[in-house]
Amino acid sequence: MIQTAETSRGGWIGTAPTAVQATAVMFVGVVAIMIAGLQPQLLGALAQEGRLDAAQLGHAATAELLAMGLAAGGAGAWLKPRRLGLIGLVAGLALALIDVATTRLTGEAITLARAAAGLPSGVLMWITLCLIARAPRPERWSGVYLTIQTLAQFVVATLLTAFVIGRAGANGGWLALAGLSALAGVVALAAPPSLAELAHGDDGPGGLPPPRGLVALGACFLFLAFIVGVWVYAEPLSRQAGHAPAVVGAAVSISLACQVAGGAAATVLAGRLPWFWTLLACAVVDLGLLAVMGSLPSATVFLVASGLFGFVWLFLLPFLVPMVIEADPSRRAAVLLGGAQLLGGSLGPLMASLVVTAADARGAIVFGAGCLLAAMVVATALHLRSARVTAPV
Repeated sequence: MIQTAETSRGGWIGTAPTAVQATAVMFVGVVAIMIAGLQPQLLGALAQEGRLDAAQLGHAATAELLAMGLAAGGAGAWLKPRRLGLIGLVAGLALALIDVATTRLTGEAITLARAAAGLPSGVLMWITLCLIARAPRPERWSGVYLTIQTLAQFVVATLLTAFVIGRAGANGGWLALAGLSALAGVVALAAPPSLAELAHGDDGPGGLPPPRGLVALGACFLFLAFIVGVWVYAEPLSRQAGHAPAVVGAAVSISLACQVAGGAAATVLAGRLPWFWTLLACAVVDLGLLAVMGSLPSATVFLVASGLFGFVWLFLLPFLVPMVIEADPSRRAAVLLGGAQLLGGSLGPLMASLVVTAADARGAIVFGAGCLLAAMVVATALHLRSARVTAPV
């Protein structure tokens, strides 16, 4: 029987999950987004084997993340949080089958398969987002999810490099991912069977959030478009600055380590720092880092900037959750947050590509700065309006 949206033990909306249930849901969500960290490795292996060209690699990467974002958003808007175990099982097994099918495909057929894979991945992510949106401190749970997610991607990528792809090629990597997807489907059976319904008002049709919630999601889209739109051009920027080829590899590793540190720091500080001033401070730091990266600095400075960029990247993301909840206290928008972020992360590089050239990648810096400033304008407007509404008369 579906629960009502009442606060229960520990401040949860509805019945608080057990430790086993919460762990199962987190595992499902981590596997759902695993491909985001493995795309360069798995799609790159397909390209090395001649099964994808450079353009097709980009198509496949973008198609999967776009489909994942749309599926997570659609599930958040229209699916009811019932029979979560069954939904997770079906989605996990479907994703595993598509991963296996990828081993038999080439060219744009891989793009179609990866677009199809984004749909069950988005549904699996939705299960995790449903739980986070009902938590007493969703920003802290978001920080935990992001930190574990980044660590898991790093560990799996390392294991695939060391033990799988070198011996079994790209297909070995896809079969390993299929095994993880099937395992996530089984683990989903340990998730809560259902979650409390969130409040529905007259200001949003169906399961959609009210207009202010949609505006807040737009800001989240812009934040991720800025981050990923700039970061995918780290290699061309490094090359343009005259760095050795090994520098960008070191920059990626340093950034990943700093991302884990940033997510962990956000987890500890979430609920203790005001979201608006935290985002504002992060935006100021990021603008400074964009200026540094755009100046084509020395390799050492570039590596330091890459590390700081990675730290701020994961540090700011959990603070988007209270921004969205303040804009939409029903938390319907919070359930759609992951989808908005995925859409921003997948479309950001595409939009940035329109302003870069083969000779100069600094157009991505300008694009990123524009997205970041626009996101902060929206966040500031939401914050000021909330302050006016809650101010004593």
